[in-house]
Amino acid sequence: MTTPRFKLITSNSLERFEERLHEFVDQMDRDEIVVDVKFATSALEQSVEFSALVQYQKTESWR
Repeated sequence: MTTPRFKLITSNSLERFEERLHEFVDQMDRDEIVVDVKFATSALEQSVEFSALVQYQKTESWR
């Protein structure tokens, strides 16, 4: 059985949030897949915080 893994990505800048999300997906191993993504925003005094909880897991090799 594979163990689910999680990665929390946050930023107050939409551009930086997208960069962090892309960087995470780009660094994933070929045998890892994204299972689910939960997205949320929170209003702060002067800005908005963007958050994503990415659930991923390792699969069997594609050989």
